[in-house]
Amino acid sequence: MSQKSERTSIPVLKVHQWLTDWNEIHWREDERRSEPQHWFYQFSLSAVDLKALSGIYPRTTERGRASEDLGIQRRHEKQRSDEISEFVKFGYPWSDLSEPKRKSGDFRDLRQPGWLPTSIVVNILGPEDERVGKKVSESDMIRITDGEKHVAELLLPENFNGKKWKPKTIPPIEIIDGQHRLWAFEDPQLRDEDNYDLPVIAFVGLDLSWQAYLFYTINIKPKKINPSLAFDLYPLLRTEEWLTKFEGHVIYRETRAQEIVDLLWAHPDSPWHHRINMLGEPGFQGSRVTQSAWIRSLLASFVKRWKGGNVNIGGLFGSLVGEHKTVLPWSRTDQAAFLIVTGQLLRESIANSQEVWVKILREYNATIPDLFKEEKDPAFFGANNLLNQDQGVRTLMQIVNDLCFKHANQLKLHDWEVPQNKEELDHEQVTSSINSLRKNQKIFGFLKQLSERLSSYDWRASSAPGLSDEEKAMKARFRGSGGYRELRMDVLLHISKGQGAIAQTAREILNVLG
Repeated sequence: MSQKSERTSIPVLKVHQWLTDWNEIHWREDERRSEPQHWFYQFSLSAVDLKALSGIYPRTTERGRASEDLGIQRRHEKQRSDEISEFVKFGYPWSDLSEPKRKSGDFRDLRQPGWLPTSIVVNILGPEDERVGKKVSESDMIRITDGEKHVAELLLPENFNGKKWKPKTIPPIEIIDGQHRLWAFEDPQLRDEDNYDLPVIAFVGLDLSWQAYLFYTINIKPKKINPSLAFDLYPLLRTEEWLTKFEGHVIYRETRAQEIVDLLWAHPDSPWHHRINMLGEPGFQGSRVTQSAWIRSLLASFVKRWKGGNVNIGGLFGSLVGEHKTVLPWSRTDQAAFLIVTGQLLRESIANSQEVWVKILREYNATIPDLFKEEKDPAFFGANNLLNQDQGVRTLMQIVNDLCFKHANQLKLHDWEVPQNKEELDHEQVTSSINSLRKNQKIFGFLKQLSERLSSYDWRASSAPGLSDEEKAMKARFRGSGGYRELRMDVLLHISKGQGAIAQTAREILNVLG
């Protein structure tokens, strides 16, 4: 398509879909669920043009997500888009043949057209729609003018010139469903194909919550996709209010917590490797903390819902985060890696600590062979250590979650994401995420500072040696169900007495928690 000074016009079909009963629905603009238009549009557009208008460029496949689809941020599974591109080029069953069979020449008669007749579902941004503080530039707007009852006209942006076009701010189109079909046209043999149109269903000015709803009803409800996978593909679903009363949402949070615990137990680099009592066995030697206790701790911290009201600290893995209130696009392997690195840093900080409580625990356990090896350090793993008990694990998870949640903007948490490779096992993906996180100076540096403050706290339980009667009585407060809050407040109070941003944030959290 050559560069034009006028807008390119495309005929569109206007499809009315609205029932009278829908007028009773409670629209909530503050929850990104304002009343939508009572119709949508249907038209065709070349895959190359649609790809450019929606911000899916070659550089984004390297990053693993659409660079400007900031309000939704769905993951790119490269293997999936590669499979689609092979189908488009050769049809079925040629696209499923192995390379040796293709080269043999015996199956050339199996080539077929690779049609994609299913519509791409999109949202066209209006002049007032904002994504992470940005709006579509006036000259980049897509405009629709109504004609007769069922016919309308769509005008592309000024000077639109196909695949070379780039928006001045953000793209005018968001892909709700079908992004992997568009990524398929990053294939070198397809990226210049101007004669391959795709059917498009277009909503206009659709709020983000409705986009998540459409994705759910198209991809998850009828197809029974694993809810945990779905929440990685479309992180916004983690926050949707309309799912809170549906069992899938509850199952997601509990399932995700269990998946993370399993990775913390199984990954060889995890400080909790084989040290979580997965079966709740009495007398388990690795740890006093069971899998169910770990799951409850994550549900009370990283995977908790947004509380609302005055307690405005949500779960880092499942709430709207940062100034723009968007969801971190981290997968479960990213999430597990984040916790593993947190545990590694705390273990390392304690290993290098000269705090009195650390020395006493080591002296008391001096008969343990290879005492000073990190995996046996009683100051991190000992029976008399709160970090090796239910209350301590939950407190650690809550404090790290809350402080990171409060510092999400400064740490640029949304910018850290590791592209997924479906050919890698979960453990390999966790390793990739750990290595990536350790190279991220902002996040890693913050976690390191926090671990140093945490390691200076006296984590001895009331049964530990070297405690005075007064100290034993004080630490006895941490037993039982009330001990969770008591220990959390006590550790926050300790952190708040220091200097710098972490101490200041701890003071703010204490005020929030009352």
